Amino acid sequence: MSTEFETNPLLNWKELPAYDQVKPEHVEPAINALLAVSEEIVSKLEAQTPTTWDDVLPKLEKMEDDLGRAWGIVNHLHGVRNSPELREVYQKMQGPLVAFFNRYQQSRPLYETFCALRDSSEWESYDEAQRRIILSSIKNAELGGVGLDGEKRERFNQNSQRLAELGNQYANNVLDATKAFELKLTTAEDIAGLPPSFLAMAAAAAQQAGHEEATAEDGPWMVTLDYPSYTAFMKYSQRRDYRQMLYLAYQNRAAEGELSNAEIVDEILALRQEQAELLDYSNYAEVSLSRKMAPSVAAVDDLLNQLLEAARPAGERDMEELIEAAREAGAPDAESFRQWDILYWMERVREDKYALNDEELRPYFPLPQVLDGMFKLVERIFGVTVIEETGTVPVWHPDVQFFRMKDASTGEPVAAFYLDPYSRPAEKRGGAWMDALVSRSEVMALNGETVRLPVAYMCCNQGAPVGEVPSLMTFRDVETLFHEFGHALHHMLTRVNYGQAAGVNNVEWDAIELPSQFMENWCYHPPTLKQLAGHYETGAPLPQEYIERILAARTFQAGYQTMRQVNFGMLDMALHSDFDSQKDTPYDVQQRVADKTQILTPLEEDNFFCSFSHIFASSYAAGYYSYKWAEVLSADAFSAFEEAGLEDEATVQEMGHRFRETVLAAGGGRHPMEVFTEFRGREPEPDALLRHSGLVE
Repeated sequence: MSTEFETNPLLNWKELPAYDQVKPEHVEPAINALLAVSEEIVSKLEAQTPTTWDDVLPKLEKMEDDLGRAWGIVNHLHGVRNSPELREVYQKMQGPLVAFFNRYQQSRPLYETFCALRDSSEWESYDEAQRRIILSSIKNAELGGVGLDGEKRERFNQNSQRLAELGNQYANNVLDATKAFELKLTTAEDIAGLPPSFLAMAAAAAQQAGHEEATAEDGPWMVTLDYPSYTAFMKYSQRRDYRQMLYLAYQNRAAEGELSNAEIVDEILALRQEQAELLDYSNYAEVSLSRKMAPSVAAVDDLLNQLLEAARPAGERDMEELIEAAREAGAPDAESFRQWDILYWMERVREDKYALNDEELRPYFPLPQVLDGMFKLVERIFGVTVIEETGTVPVWHPDVQFFRMKDASTGEPVAAFYLDPYSRPAEKRGGAWMDALVSRSEVMALNGETVRLPVAYMCCNQGAPVGEVPSLMTFRDVETLFHEFGHALHHMLTRVNYGQAAGVNNVEWDAIELPSQFMENWCYHPPTLKQLAGHYETGAPLPQEYIERILAARTFQAGYQTMRQVNFGMLDMALHSDFDSQKDTPYDVQQRVADKTQILTPLEEDNFFCSFSHIFASSYAAGYYSYKWAEVLSADAFSAFEEAGLEDEATVQEMGHRFRETVLAAGGGRHPMEVFTEFRGREPEPDALLRHSGLVE
């Protein structure tokens, strides 16, 4: 076994892994070796009944870190370099991992140790992060079934295994269904309205699909359900019949045939409900909320209903504006306006109202320029310098970039991160996300250093460079990059030295989006916007009138967009709080929520719940509302900068320093409400969110 630790690339790395050497055949021996060591550590601790923090927590941190690092790499590659071989071993090793974590969380001796630490005379001497780690360990054990015996425990563990399998299958089905759809365009009529950047992307997709002769000028062009392709087509294509086909294909991904997730959803919901009942909760939403800021299902429902009420009048006006635009253009769409018309007419109205379209903006937002502007911003507000070191470390794909971060005043290293910016529909899952490779940790410090520094991954899905032209970003791509960088900053700028509460670890899930959504606000700050933009061919700055139009368009269709997010949040809560499979199907619940949250009559042929990966294959089950909950916090936090004066450089720096030293530094070591209140001087208020969204004056 010791040779495994010396030769296996999942195990034998110190600072950064050799991604280019990791192969699917390394996974099973690495995880088995780590599980054997982990079992030994837990058994020894159980036999010793330790009595102090130092006797137990550092050992558990190291064990969890070793296992988490190796499986984290596998999990990461599963998301960005998916392959049949990796899928197979990923699925195979999920079972033993779930079994070990069940056994670990259900260890009575360890649970009693944590409770004894909580009740001991030493409790007062622990700092807040230590206390939160101990309380978290107790909560994890309770939610992990430590209180169950006999048949109940056996059933709980079987369900945990099955839920892990189902979540994985759900994600694979969505990826495969997305990949399976293609629409080939060949005539001038087929491509009516589509801009040159889209045709270049669609011709490149056609080449990859085997049409080697494809060109942007002459086609053929391939449209896919990959997000950059799908959204651009829906915004620009004049072929309403094709928009309808594409919309229905997208909403019904993984809804039928051998890739169907319909039965998987039924089983996931039934098992989550059973797990909740085994733990003495009345539903899964209560289990989920027991670890979040929101105090109850009722509190979440109140927030979502409040937002729906505030957004509905604006949402109705927004939809009427689109229908009116279609009517004025003499389009038949106006008489039977449907869901596949929304993005198309939204883009037309945006062009008409603000003289703004993504195609005009794209040339001003080449990725290298945007990164440069974003890094200058964080140097100004948070006092950190970002240095690119792409090419100096192994990566999992040639497009991946690598950066190190230093403290601007001392030059001391702070963190590092990878950026995987482009879409690769054949192997990379959709969406955008941040994940941690390693967390800040004293216990895991390397080579005589006092603390190991954090390393993050940022993954996006924007269009790749075409030929000599760099990746030209839509404004939404720019916001997405800022969002993910906010998560990364949360992870990287922590000052907590215990891995279990450093960075994003141990943060209440409904506060996790605070730094990410906070960063998005800077995209609407004119001096920052100027820094982000520069024409990729001429270097010309973004014209002032474009900046004014971007700011004016910020609240465009905000009523509709708010209602859309509320729809997702309400659907998630309804499925996890009062769903009764004897009376309803997930489809029925989806339609009922849509009746309440959508202006247009919901489509019968819509099975969106079959591709709602956030809640069925990620960590947002009974937690999707977190985006809106945290947006209240992030808008209010940014309004502190607005009130202090965004034009005053010294004030912005002082406020940025305060944000870094509270929200970002605290990681999961303090309760988010306490940290927010320290930064803001009071508890959060929703006014700033409603104002930023244009829902109140």
